[in-house]
This record gives sequence, C-alpha cells and structure tokens, in this order.
Amino acid sequence: MSIQYNCDTCSNYRYDEDYEEYVCMAGTMDEDDYSRLVSGTVKECPYYRFDNEYDIVRKQM
Repeated sequence: MSIQYNCDTCSNYRYDEDYEEYVCMAGTMDEDDYSRLVSGTVKECPYYRFDNEYDIVRKQM
C-alpha cells in the first residue's frame, strides 16, 4: 500500500533558499517522527495543516 501526502497544500511546506527546493518546515518533527513517516507506520502526516490564507483574515474580522 502506497501512502501519499499532499505536501503541496500543507502550510509547513515552504521554499528553502539555501537548498533551493521545497522542504517541510514542521519545527517539531524529529528523527523518530521522520522515520515513522518514511517507513509507512503512520497513515498520514501528523504535522499536515491545510494552507488556507483566508483563515487569518477570518480571525481578524
């Protein structure tokens, strides 16, 4: 079974100018979390957050 993550819509997926590519910026991810994601022992990324810029605007209203 192949697990797919939709990183393109995640707010933690940002362009890193040092690496010149998109990387996961979830600050709390450690080696154990990463190994669980890669090995497929979890069904979805625990750090996925839908990147919806309109959420901020709604909170300000």
